[in-house]
Amino acid sequence: MSLAGRKINFAAGPAKLPEEVLLKMQEEQLNFNGLGVSVIEMSHRSKEFGVLLNETIALIRELMNVPDNYEILFMQGGGTGQFAAIPLNLKGNHEHADYIVTGAWSSKAAEEAQKYIKVKKVFQPSKPYVTVPDQEGWVHDEKAAYLYYCANETVHGIEFTPTAPESHNVPLVADVSSNFMARPFDFKDHGVVFGGAQKNLGAAGLTIVIVRKDLIGKQQGITPAVFSYQEMIANNSLYNTPPTGGIYTTNLVLKWIKAKGGLQAIYELNLKKSGLIYGIIDDSNGFYHCAVDKKYRSIMNVCFRIGGPKGNDKLEEEFLKGAVERNMISLKGHRSVGGIRASLYNAISLEETQVLATWMNEFAKIHNTN
Repeated sequence: MSLAGRKINFAAGPAKLPEEVLLKMQEEQLNFNGLGVSVIEMSHRSKEFGVLLNETIALIRELMNVPDNYEILFMQGGGTGQFAAIPLNLKGNHEHADYIVTGAWSSKAAEEAQKYIKVKKVFQPSKPYVTVPDQEGWVHDEKAAYLYYCANETVHGIEFTPTAPESHNVPLVADVSSNFMARPFDFKDHGVVFGGAQKNLGAAGLTIVIVRKDLIGKQQGITPAVFSYQEMIANNSLYNTPPTGGIYTTNLVLKWIKAKGGLQAIYELNLKKSGLIYGIIDDSNGFYHCAVDKKYRSIMNVCFRIGGPKGNDKLEEEFLKGAVERNMISLKGHRSVGGIRASLYNAISLEETQVLATWMNEFAKIHNTN
């Protein structure tokens, strides 16, 4: 399906939504389910919204195979808000928490957490972020409140694959903001799994938090009610007005994922998309350069330079200009690292990825003299 005037949006987030979802939203904007109002006009405490809310929770549980001993919460504040909420809720009687810092977002999480708990980094982070150090060299223990990691570093294109880190008998906390439902997920050893919806699951403003039940009720006394897992669970995520439009959007995206065959089918498609782009990079004789260790290359955010390891600003500007002329937008790398970043979230089709691949091949043919 294609709509006239639509760009191929490779943005890192807020990101592309499936066109089927956008069309359904357009259709129901003035009259949701024959109620004569839009979802964003409905009371969050109405019976009708309650049905939508509970259906959305059930879809998450079904698609991710969320075990029964986990609660699913809809919160606000983005993934960044959870950087504070996690130590506020999980500190309990512990003195410290362990953090795996592999990029910008896990680094920010550790910095924020220091306000509420002592933070220990299991290894000394080293820039530039291009890999995950061997776990045999990590220093962490069973006295930590939890072990935190970012499953996919959006800025640097580093993803924990194929499995989560070793937990060492403490709850794992996973930031899955940028690979939420991009692949099957194993909840083994996890205490909290969270992510913003604006990359793979909907619109900005909604944060989905999946919490193991035995960790609930350990919040610090200073924990704001809107960040308290216990408070949110007691009120079925309706302690205050939730992002009703965001929940509705996520509901439609979840139905779209289910119709596509679920997470395994989505994952296989994501492997094809990322494999197509990484293949061009690897076959370019160094014209395109991805610094990330191949074991940890993200299938969501493909980051690379043009013209060599340090990049050539002139070539990269020309590449981006040509991409826009070919209807592709938001391929510029994060301002902190530069270069090119192609975010291949679930809504990006294989056909759209092929447009980028074709341009990469054309551009390399013109400029690569190696």
